[in-house]
Amino acid sequence: MDPQKPQRKTGVAHFFAAASYSQAGARRLWRESAFRQEVLALVVLLLVFLLIRASAGEVLGLILLGLFVLAVEALNTALEELVDHLSPGWSEFAKNAKDLGSFAVACALTATGLYAAWVVFF
Repeated sequence: MDPQKPQRKTGVAHFFAAASYSQAGARRLWRESAFRQEVLALVVLLLVFLLIRASAGEVLGLILLGLFVLAVEALNTALEELVDHLSPGWSEFAKNAKDLGSFAVACALTATGLYAAWVVFF
């Protein structure tokens, strides 16, 4: 038997439901080692920025880029879960989809790394 689709919430109830869904997503994402490593890297970079007395604007830039990395990682994880569900065996489609998701994460990490290097060394 298929599970029942939950009733659509509106107003304040929708806000709290959305927060609950986001929290569940964050808990799911925490099980990914790449996500935990990215969180650790962001914390380390924030400490470095504080040690070098980076400006508030520079710290804000790092926080925004760090959140961007985490968001792209979340989308990549969602993509991988969908691909694994739809294509349990090996396929070129699955490989390409996962490679593209990985490339998106690599681009976000590179942008963050370049920004951090610029602030720290220049």
